[in-house]
Amino acid sequence: MQIRIDGKVAVVTGGDSGLGRGICIAFAEAGAKVVVNYHSDAVQAEEVVRAIRVGGGEACSVQCDVANEGDVENLFAIAKQVYGGVDILVANSGMQKDSTVSEMTLDNWRAVLDTNLTGQFLCARAAVRMFRAQGSRGSGRALGSILCMSSVHEVIPWGGHANYAASKGGVGMFMRTLAQEVAGEHIRVNSIAPGAIRTPINADQMTGDDEKRLLSLIPYGRIGAPEDVARLALFLVSDEADYIVGATVSIDGGMTLYPSFKDNG
Repeated sequence: MQIRIDGKVAVVTGGDSGLGRGICIAFAEAGAKVVVNYHSDAVQAEEVVRAIRVGGGEACSVQCDVANEGDVENLFAIAKQVYGGVDILVANSGMQKDSTVSEMTLDNWRAVLDTNLTGQFLCARAAVRMFRAQGSRGSGRALGSILCMSSVHEVIPWGGHANYAASKGGVGMFMRTLAQEVAGEHIRVNSIAPGAIRTPINADQMTGDDEKRLLSLIPYGRIGAPEDVARLALFLVSDEADYIVGATVSIDGGMTLYPSFKDNG
């Protein structure tokens, strides 16, 4: 099955690297026009845009701090100005600032919650408002589609990362609540919960003994790739997934099966 999203406009936050980059390229290859959002690395974002254009796709890059209300409104205004509207939002931007709870600063707690949770709220709110204002654009069965980026740590506690885990737990409930609110308008809201995915940022932490320890937590026996997540994202925003609403889809090689309990704990 070849999935196409021709004619759709997709805003992908954090699209300049890692999972976001993979999603941007996959969407463009499937026919979408892509707005590549970045926070601070304009050069990296433009590299994604160039890669899409070399492949025959359409894309532009837009700077935006997703935790800033004005920035988010500007992001969607530019998308509308350049491409005429928005059909898909992938709320992918995220960050980590790790420490134990006893050592965590309030600034680091707030920074992670602001980006990972409030940022998703601001972007999703802007998307819903735009979907309603523009009405049907004739490019798919749904009025619009929102895909939130969660994590296996919306259900698996993660010592030393309480701010991150709390933000992703919040994403899960925010996504389902929003889906409940807007499903009657044919706006679809879902989320992806990745497990261990090998990206350029964390590749050096997934070698040698570190990789062996990580693989012991993954029943399927391999670490994921950005392309794994990108293919799932493409499916979930396409008409092929039109009846999927309010679902969190784990993509983790079985990590959320708690493999240490395989032999009765």
